[in-house]
Amino acid sequence: MNDERHIRHKIKVEPPIRMKSDGFTQLCVWEGMILEEGDEQGFITFMLQEFDVRVQYHTQVLTNPSIDGHGIPIRDTGGRNDLFFYVHKDDVGKFAVPRLKAGIRWWEDIFFNGQEYLYQEHFVEEHPPTW
Repeated sequence: MNDERHIRHKIKVEPPIRMKSDGFTQLCVWEGMILEEGDEQGFITFMLQEFDVRVQYHTQVLTNPSIDGHGIPIRDTGGRNDLFFYVHKDDVGKFAVPRLKAGIRWWEDIFFNGQEYLYQEHFVEEHPPTW
């Protein structure tokens, strides 16, 4: 799998294909990443080869619009596809710095920086921060 960040294929944004397995504890967000439907295993392999981390695909979500300082949605924003996946707890430390170069964020980075409004309320409620 090449750097698929800029490849635009047909995708189907859907609920998680499964709940996290034992050991996969850190939820990550790859903003603007579109994963082609059916290529979850390719993504897992890519992450192992490129970052030497074990991951579990979770889901893809379209963002809500950004909001201004008054809480008003900003026109022509939102609709970005974000890819969510879990990193194995034993790989979190070695992934902490390399992920930044790729634009991958911990879920908590978004949550504690007040950007959770970008996601549907039910999604935020189903994914409370873990630290």
